[in-house]
Amino acid sequence: MLWEPDNMKKFAVASAAVVLMSLAACGEQPAAESNNATNEVVVDELANATNAVDNAANAVANAADAVNATNAANAAE
Repeated sequence: MLWEPDNMKKFAVASAAVVLMSLAACGEQPAAESNNATNEVVVDELANATNAVDNAANAVANAADAVNATNAANAAE
């Protein structure tokens, strides 16, 4: 659904890109505020993607630790 946070961010990025491209097509210079707002959204998206990758890596590491603990317990028997 559009109102979910991730979809809203994607919609905001797409909308900002459309506005900037239409200004470029008309030969107009976009306002600094538009550029800054777009850059902030993109930076936020990249930060979120980085956090998601870190979280996935942590989950894999935790799963590996659990497997190692299970293997150690089985070896001790």
